[in-house]
Parts: sequence; C-alpha cells; structure tokens
Amino acid sequence: MATRDDLYAALDRYCEALLARDHTRLAWTPDSLVTENNVALEPGDGLWGTITGLGPYDLRFADLETGQVALFTTVTETRDISGACIRIGLRGDAIAEVETIVVRQADEALVFPDPKFERKPVMEEIVPEAERSSRAEMIALADGYFATLEKNDGTIRTRFHPGCNRIENGVQTTNNPDFFVPVAGLPCEEQFRLGNYRYDDRLRGRRFPLVDEERGIVLAHGFIDHCGRLGEYQLTDGTPASSPIRRPHTFYLSEAFKIRQGAILQIEANFITVPYHMPSPWDARA
Repeated sequence: MATRDDLYAALDRYCEALLARDHTRLAWTPDSLVTENNVALEPGDGLWGTITGLGPYDLRFADLETGQVALFTTVTETRDISGACIRIGLRGDAIAEVETIVVRQADEALVFPDPKFERKPVMEEIVPEAERSSRAEMIALADGYFATLEKNDGTIRTRFHPGCNRIENGVQTTNNPDFFVPVAGLPCEEQFRLGNYRYDDRLRGRRFPLVDEERGIVLAHGFIDHCGRLGEYQLTDGTPASSPIRRPHTFYLSEAFKIRQGAILQIEANFITVPYHMPSPWDARA
C-alpha cells in the first residue's frame, strides 16, 4: 500500500508534468479516465495546453487505502488566475483517474468577489486519534451536509461545530457579513436552520472517493440542480426571501469537509456552472 509520502510525491510529479505541458512524463493505465470540469478528455488536453503557472496555495490530502490524492490550489492561464481542485487516483505507479475542476471566473455568470486562496491551518492539522471518526462516519457526515442543503427547510441532517466556516471559490461565505448573500454573516448551521437554500432542488451524483482519516478530510464531488421554479418564500423565522436562480441551472462541485470530534469544522468548495442536469463521466465507475 502506498504511503502518504508516496502519494504526495505522485501529486508533485503530476504538477511538474502539468507545468511542463507534457503528460507523457507520467505513466497512465490503459483505461484511465481524465475529466476537466466534468467533461472526459484525453490526457494532455484542456489545462495541459494552457497552464502558465501554479499558485502557492497548496491544500493537499490523501487516502492511503484507495490510492487517492487531491490538491486545492490555483492555476494561471496567461493572465487569468483560477481556483482549482485536482484529484488523482493511482493504480500501482500509474494514473488511473484524474478529476479536475478549474473555476474560470471569466466563464462564470456568478462571480465571487475578491477571492483569497490562503493557507488554512484548521484544514492542515492532523486530527488527534481520540478525535477521529471512522471512514463510514466521515462519509455519512458529508452526505448529511448535502441532505441538509437539498430543498433546505431548516432540518439539520449532519453535525456542525459551532464555529464552522465555509470557503467557496476562494471566498468565505459564513461568518462574513460583507459577502453579498444576506445570511453570510452566520455560521454554517445557523444558515441551514433558516432554510435559506430551499431553491437547491437536488444534490445529485454524490461521490466520496477520498477519505483522509488522519487529516479528518472527506473529498466529495457532485451536482446541485436548480429547477428555477421557486420564486418568493419565507425563511424559518418568517423573513421573506427570493430565490436567486429562476431558470434551470446546475453547479458541479468538488468539496472538502474537515471533520473533528464527529462534526464538520470547515468546508472548502470549488464549483462551476454546467449544463442543467448534466450527467457525469464518472457515473459508469460508481
């Protein structure tokens, strides 16, 4: 079984080859599946042809049991800097899977203001053994987060630490009253108890390919579908609210959950808009 150092070394080799725009430096399995922004590509296509830099932000974690390693970082394509998440699955020394999401804000209708991709000690910390959860428990907490978000009516289906924070596309969207969403000044659980996200109709295609028990991190992929039918509604405290999405719409996401003492402590998410109800090339590998 590969060690953490082995998996991080494989990640470093991948990043070095990516920066060199030379996928032939790497070993690939004959049936390797490579996707960028939820579209299957041949190795060497997409970001491989346009990358000009890799940023200093380096949030990495690994799953020794399944041979998976992932990285949240930024990539530069000439003049555009984008948040990115890269997940790599190894089979021996060869790459069997690469799932990349690049948040190219120039292509997005929803632009997050002033993103900051900075180190987060809480995400990097090793969780003491006494405060760790099992793989199954960690996946259940992450899946419960999505169940809480789906048609959000104020019911909590997971567990949060009181000070839980969420970073989305490089911007803190909890405990941040300066963010443009009215509930952004609240912690995670309080936002969900208000039922603010009732317009999130489906949390679909949920996958949890990487669990790093030592770091307390679960990496999830999936989709948020918005049917666009909901207009005006009320929060659970009676406050009037309006859905910001009034058309069929889908987000595709990579989301890392930091879990400690059986509760979600922090969330790091990258997501982009894709065609409504878009299927996933990964469905066949489920």
